[in-house]
Amino acid sequence: MNQSFDSLKAPEPVGAYPHARRVGSFLFLSGVGPRKRGSQKIPGVELDEGGRIVSYDIKAQCESVFQNVRAVLEECGSSWENLVDVTVFLTNMKDDFAAFNEIYAEFFKDNRPCRTTLEVNALPTPIAVELKCIATIEKERKVQTGGKR
Repeated sequence: MNQSFDSLKAPEPVGAYPHARRVGSFLFLSGVGPRKRGSQKIPGVELDEGGRIVSYDIKAQCESVFQNVRAVLEECGSSWENLVDVTVFLTNMKDDFAAFNEIYAEFFKDNRPCRTTLEVNALPTPIAVELKCIATIEKERKVQTGGKR
């Protein structure tokens, strides 16, 4: 099985890609950030009139990212517990890694997927964190999403 999914709950992609693609028993999520669906507002981020970040709350962004990842997983017939690999992109490793690690530990108490954390110069929108995830999906399920391809 090779099927892509567009979530009705996660923020709209900023490019021409699906929220997730199922290949066999694996679900590959595209990069997920903290924006909320239907809005350009980013939780915990204050922008100036030019769209540049004035200040941000990494914990608020992390909580929002984790909620968005969970929404995509569940809409696709998987779950938080089925995450097996997480790639984390931070724009400020020095200032944000400790706080990210703290909130990550809260959200991943029971399931501990493999994880890689990278610092990047920038992300496509004015955010400080983005996750790229792989999960398992065991059973076939008809999924109601915005655009099953």
